[in-house]
Amino acid sequence: MKTSLRLGLIALLSAPILAGTALAQSAIRIGLAEDPDVLDPTLARTYVGRIVFSSICDKLFDIDEKLAVVPQLALGHETSADGKTVTIKLRPGVKFHDGEALDAEAAKYSLDRHRTMQGSFRRGELSQVDAVEVVDPLTIRIVLKTPFSPLIAQLTDRAGMMVSPKAAKEAGDRFGQKPVCAGPYKFVERVQQDRIVVERFADYWDKANVSIDKITYVPIADSTVRLANLKSGQLDLIERALATDLKDIRASRGLKVATAYELGYQGLTINVGKGEAAKGPLGSDARVRQALEAAIDREALVQVVFNGEFKPGNQWVNPDNAFYQKSIPVTKRDIAKAKKLLADAGVKLPVPVDLMVPNNPETRQLAEVMQAMAAEAGFDIKIRVTEFATSLKEAEAGNYQAYILAWSGRTDPDGNIHSFASTGAPNNYSAYSSAEVDAALNDARTKNAMADRMAAYQKAASQLAKDLPIVYLYHRLVIIAHRDRLEGYRQMPDGLVRVVGLKVKG
Repeated sequence: MKTSLRLGLIALLSAPILAGTALAQSAIRIGLAEDPDVLDPTLARTYVGRIVFSSICDKLFDIDEKLAVVPQLALGHETSADGKTVTIKLRPGVKFHDGEALDAEAAKYSLDRHRTMQGSFRRGELSQVDAVEVVDPLTIRIVLKTPFSPLIAQLTDRAGMMVSPKAAKEAGDRFGQKPVCAGPYKFVERVQQDRIVVERFADYWDKANVSIDKITYVPIADSTVRLANLKSGQLDLIERALATDLKDIRASRGLKVATAYELGYQGLTINVGKGEAAKGPLGSDARVRQALEAAIDREALVQVVFNGEFKPGNQWVNPDNAFYQKSIPVTKRDIAKAKKLLADAGVKLPVPVDLMVPNNPETRQLAEVMQAMAAEAGFDIKIRVTEFATSLKEAEAGNYQAYILAWSGRTDPDGNIHSFASTGAPNNYSAYSSAEVDAALNDARTKNAMADRMAAYQKAASQLAKDLPIVYLYHRLVIIAHRDRLEGYRQMPDGLVRVVGLKVKG
């Protein structure tokens, strides 16, 4: 019944398009795998939110297909010889959606908001920023506490998104209900769990490359329904199509597919220090976590659940990444080792585990396969399926023992690890704390030479492989499918759906 209602609703939403009106020729619908959390770049956490932000909130910098940093709202930057001062020139003539100018004062306001606002998830990304100074109307200077090699990479994502100071001050903590940024589209409306609508911004700085008038983002958690709506023409593009559907999509008339291996990871986050849930065997004894890892066959997970399309992994970057620590390879499944570790830990069998799982078909299947694998070693995993936004709140509160959680990834490896593993960091849902790991991760931030950063990350990776606050599992092939009426779609390595340059074929 719910599926039928969803199909019917989307059909109603798309009626003007099917009617062939003038608006229809420049309106598209994008299917999302989840409903985003708050649409405030300072407070937001979700991957789907980043997809919506790519249409409404431009950043100081962006990336290209080769992960090179390219200008967006900034024209360029210069770093001082001591690495502690970064000067950024802003693009002239840029306006926010409310007509206010994006100048140096506005850029300073946005960066300071990310750094200091209560509840900001950008604070950790900009933690090494000591001050932001206005040099002239179109120039800012970022003063750092120490050299901070990931800074410009951080500014290619939400930490670099500019918000209208006027709108943010007026809205306060309600800004996410009607965000005002400087992107190609301006926010129109949001109906939770139903749709987010944006319309082309007439005064966008790069308006010559924006031709679609209206975009409607539709959250549809069921991947089968999402694909069915794409095939029927009720959607124009869907993100994160299933790996098991890839062959079907490629064979379907009128559909195209774009893929890229993600920069991030898929893993099992374990509560090791947050509340009562961390006090069980899994959270309190690293040997139990090591036993759970030994019980999991990563290669089998990829083959069984994802048709072999994904990459097994055991670190915060995938095995093809230049920062991958080859001295710590992906381990093979070893049930005998798992049982011995549990025996050495002296725990009562079976070891109970509350596994929180976001509600989508692939993740549920993944959980079920891991449940069966772990049972052979002596674990009793109870799967708790939870709506995605709710699961984040539960994790933040410490109401879980283990949690299947993905991270879409960042261009610099710091963006995949520091916020998740350093003591007190915003995304450290495990509540993990290690002085050795903190020192290594902070050291990597101050170095520019590849060899120096690799040496620091090797120390962190070695300790994390023992402590296992996160059991890294695999790295996805991001699969974006769209109808061939959409032209000009380019897939970037960060897996986001960018709409600048997109056109609807007549």
